[in-house]
Amino acid sequence: MEENVDERDPDTPLSHPAAIASTEKKRDGVETHTDKSRPSQQDATGAGSSSDAMDLEFVCCLLQPPISHLDSDYVAIRRVLLLRKAQSNPSALPHRKDWRCNGRGYVAYRNFIRRPRDTSQPSTPSHSSGRNLFETDSFGSSRELRTNSLGVSRRISFSSTASDSERMFRLGEPAYSFVGMHCIFDNCKFSVTILKFGHMSSDLLAYGASDGSLTICQVSEPASVLHQLKGHTKDITDFDFTSNNQYLASSSMDKTIRVWDVSKGNCIRVVYGVSSQLCIRFHPVNNNFLLVGNSNKEINVINFSTGRVISKLHLDDEITALDNDHTGQIVFAGDAQGCVYTVSVNSHTGSLSRTHKNKSMRGKLAITTVQYRTFSLVARCPVLLVCAQDGNLSFFSVAMEAQGYLTLVCSLKLAPRIYRFRASFCPLLSLEKGEFIVSGSEDSNVYFYDLTRPKHSCVNKLQGHGAPVIGVAWNHGENLLASSDSEGMVIVWKRAKI
Repeated sequence: MEENVDERDPDTPLSHPAAIASTEKKRDGVETHTDKSRPSQQDATGAGSSSDAMDLEFVCCLLQPPISHLDSDYVAIRRVLLLRKAQSNPSALPHRKDWRCNGRGYVAYRNFIRRPRDTSQPSTPSHSSGRNLFETDSFGSSRELRTNSLGVSRRISFSSTASDSERMFRLGEPAYSFVGMHCIFDNCKFSVTILKFGHMSSDLLAYGASDGSLTICQVSEPASVLHQLKGHTKDITDFDFTSNNQYLASSSMDKTIRVWDVSKGNCIRVVYGVSSQLCIRFHPVNNNFLLVGNSNKEINVINFSTGRVISKLHLDDEITALDNDHTGQIVFAGDAQGCVYTVSVNSHTGSLSRTHKNKSMRGKLAITTVQYRTFSLVARCPVLLVCAQDGNLSFFSVAMEAQGYLTLVCSLKLAPRIYRFRASFCPLLSLEKGEFIVSGSEDSNVYFYDLTRPKHSCVNKLQGHGAPVIGVAWNHGENLLASSDSEGMVIVWKRAKI
């Protein structure tokens, strides 16, 4: 726990928040609370005895923890260690006092760290509405919540845990604080393999299960199931909404594609294939085009109105995941061997042409998630998130001027998965710093990761499921996060207002 007094990089800019957090971590360890009491005169005198020129303000600043800490034992131990440091190395404190950053001294630096910040805390929720997962002092609390969204009574244990090494980060990053479970859907008795909110929608949620059923619900108060869509006979592998959420297209292991009327809940078209249909997307500009990846190593473009295949592209393996850019001119496809393809699409004719193949993924297991985002502060360009079944999470920059050429920016290796877990960007939190994603896991938790911090990537987790969590999805306003597990439960988590 001894403080490193000497190894401050004088070239680190003072004004950058990430640099300040990193510098403070090097200097004082990861700390999360402040003892507002002034240090005793004995502490100040002992620490300053190594130099007659040492002023009281400097010594007080040195002894005071940089961020709030309620544990008086910790504060006392820290002061003792600093005193011993000064006694064993008389030049240490003068060296610290002579340190400069952007022309400012150590006292100015610490005053900058301790400055008042506008991180207004949400009001403390009542005992029945859960806990604030990021900012509470107790990280092991649990609450019993009773679900009433479907008239089924069930008690759920809800808690959040975090290590001490993560608390400093959360104190300064309140963007993803959760106040509890918004609602729970437990009508499905089979594994819920995928779930999504409607396009530009904060209320419309759909999820597909391994028994071939699709469920459409609303999550606004009161949460309720709108339609249960029956027709597929095997696992739902993927589905997508049209841009106006009027229709939903689903793919299945039963080799069919079905198009549903969302408001009426009935099937209006069935397209039969010769192999399992594994992933599906509506073209973002021309909603008359459906792009479908299958186990026959093909991407097919299907005319939504007629159900006919108008073009196809043969690739090297089963196509397990798809996403397109915002213009619809490029499609990103992941296959069963961990490769990612960039495919050009003609928005008028539907013709496809392969442009690039990326083999940067470490393993050779199926890609489960391919997600495009128009901009990232880390890469300063469009980016792509790729998640594989072997636990690899990769973050690519996308060169649109080079027809979607992918360059690996960073990656994270998690434990290999039995289920086909899915992951998603966290755009709101990533607007500040880092590159954050959310994913399910086999230990029944929902995890938040920062891909730019490979050694301490996990920044929080949500607990409440009783089985492996497979799917995750944000709504449009990012105030709700939905997660699904292998026993058919869907939990919608409510993010705190900030």
